[in-house]
Amino acid sequence: MAEPAYVSIAGEIARDIRSGVLPAGTQLRSYSELAKHHGVSEIVIRRVVDLLLRQGLVYTVERRGTFVATRPTLVRVSPERQMEDPEVTFGNESAAGADDVQIERRTATIRADDDLAALLGVVPGSEVTHVVTKASESGRPISISDSYQPPGSDVATANILEETMADRPPVPAHAEWLAVTPGDLVKAVHQRFLTTDDRVLMIADVSYPKDRYDSFVFRMTLDPQP
Repeated sequence: MAEPAYVSIAGEIARDIRSGVLPAGTQLRSYSELAKHHGVSEIVIRRVVDLLLRQGLVYTVERRGTFVATRPTLVRVSPERQMEDPEVTFGNESAAGADDVQIERRTATIRADDDLAALLGVVPGSEVTHVVTKASESGRPISISDSYQPPGSDVATANILEETMADRPPVPAHAEWLAVTPGDLVKAVHQRFLTTDDRVLMIADVSYPKDRYDSFVFRMTLDPQP
């Protein structure tokens, strides 16, 4: 899935900030200059700056402009990244870009036990798709996820994303990949992708090193109720 222009542009600026090409205190170009440079509208650039602000990479000064933060943070923003490929997500976070990120995937068809069947709303024993995705940066593990989808479901058609976040001990496979010692905690995220009638299209459990992100931002467009 192609990423939106504002996400791509924000990722490019973020890499320049994290790599030092844009040092702390540097003033970004004006909205009109950035729009002309990237060949987009100023509306797109406003979304770029908004995303960089929420990631803690820049700050604004009234009547002066937008500046690179003194201590750029690493903030996980949702759901902008949810429909991205991991190569895009982690490539935008890495100072070196996608070339510094390695993604491993393993896909298998399994039969749902009672617990998994209840989570997915299928009959126990039903075949489901199980995908394990591992991400590393410069050889250092930074993420691992297990996702499960009922047959024929298309997560791209999901209307609702639910996320539950907690610091907790990882399951053994996640602990092994992240090199977590027994008793240590990880940042664990449980996701459910749903239709408006609450049909589950996918569930996922994602683990990150506890210190991977300075904070988490959740943002989703809601349909207003009359």
